[in-house]
Amino acid sequence: MESSILSTIVEQLKYSPENPLLFSSGLFLFLFLAFSIGYAIIQKRVTARIIYVVAFSLYFYYKTSGLYFLLLVGLSVSDFVLAKLIYNHQKELTRKLLLACCIAINLGLLCYFKYTTLLADLFNSLFDGNLDFEKIFLPIGVSFFTFQSMSYTIDVYRKRIEPLGRWIDYLFYLSFFPQLVAGPIVRARDFIPQISKQPLTLSRNELGEAIFLIAIGLFKKAIISDYISINFVDRVFDEPLLYTGFENLMAIYGYAVQIYCDFSGYSDIAIGIALLLGFRFRANFDSPYKAATITEFWRRWHISLSSWLKDYLYISLGGNRKGKFRTYINLMLTMLLGGLWHGAAWRFVMWGAIHGVALAVHKWVMGRFSSFKAQGEDMSPIRRFFGIVITFNLVCFAWIFFRADSFERGWDMISQIFTQFNGAIWLDFFAGYKYVMLLIALAYFTHFLSDNLYSKITSAFERIPILVYPIVLAVVIWLVIQMQSGAVQPFIYFQF
Repeated sequence: MESSILSTIVEQLKYSPENPLLFSSGLFLFLFLAFSIGYAIIQKRVTARIIYVVAFSLYFYYKTSGLYFLLLVGLSVSDFVLAKLIYNHQKELTRKLLLACCIAINLGLLCYFKYTTLLADLFNSLFDGNLDFEKIFLPIGVSFFTFQSMSYTIDVYRKRIEPLGRWIDYLFYLSFFPQLVAGPIVRARDFIPQISKQPLTLSRNELGEAIFLIAIGLFKKAIISDYISINFVDRVFDEPLLYTGFENLMAIYGYAVQIYCDFSGYSDIAIGIALLLGFRFRANFDSPYKAATITEFWRRWHISLSSWLKDYLYISLGGNRKGKFRTYINLMLTMLLGGLWHGAAWRFVMWGAIHGVALAVHKWVMGRFSSFKAQGEDMSPIRRFFGIVITFNLVCFAWIFFRADSFERGWDMISQIFTQFNGAIWLDFFAGYKYVMLLIALAYFTHFLSDNLYSKITSAFERIPILVYPIVLAVVIWLVIQMQSGAVQPFIYFQF
């Protein structure tokens, strides 16, 4: 009996490609509780704390991608050394060559793991070849930690930060497990000053904020996103021609909720766990469907990526400093590459192109009509309302190609909406999918709460007795278990 239990535990602790470690899994809860005990004991000893967290972070990554955790370690060595060399050299040409070497290493890794298959398919179609790279494994989070590592080296090159003195500190920054596999992409200048901070203490409000974020993140991901995905959205996107146009449209609006709750839920959990450990990340989402323009949407959606693309790609291409036409080209290139960052498929390029064209058109309209320069709360209520409706539907249109597994299925959905709508079924539809629709309605309702009301709810939660916090988490975990329709669903952004 004892040997059977021991072997079960050992198997759970090994890497399993079919069961990557997820924040929403019971195994992570068990591991994090064990980790937290050790962390509380040694957290006042800075170097020991750093080594301890690095060891757990590497194990965490091993549980998601196996021996590819060595890739992360290797990248940390190369970029740490190159950043030092860039900082210590005075000749600009040498510094540029070293930076180019760093970027080539990072993008080379990214291209090999993410884009080799796409490039092989393109080669085969153009030259009737037979290249086959289908078996290349994509390490989870490679897009995130390569971008994070590049931002550090580029900031050193731009002399915005000084390089770290110890490699273990850099590995800590790069591998910190809360944001390792799906972001947010943490900037070195924000995070590095916190690494050796002492003491790591949580205020009463920060503890409440952390628990609130974790509970909300779990609710959004494991209850709302997973349930509507399994019970409705996936079915329609997999076979759109089996459903009416009305059902296809509802699935698109449902996917807008699903991807937001999935990804922002992960970000909330990551930010909450980091805060429990004494580290603060910037918010990664800011109610993006409240945006009244496509420009505002990208200030609210996946903020760590959109700001990264702006600071390290758009501005590097020239931004808006080289004339209007060049500005439009730079916006298009940034969004096309941003789409390609999400995956090695032309549908992601299409998604990026839609957003790139929309951003360029909005920039042109603002330049042509001064009344359209108003943003945010400066807009009139009527214009803001219609702006939100138009922007939301434009974003949802782009989500079709982001989610559909092929162009054909995406066009099938659009065709069904315009040729087989059949809105008369709405009553039967809502009766058949009542729980799905209730969760979607709940998600949209809470999403559009005013910032002031949301702040009041957060503040009220922070003031409740500390002993209530574990009860709240236990209730959320119980709800997660009750709502599960099968195995724990991986986060959408794990594939990127």
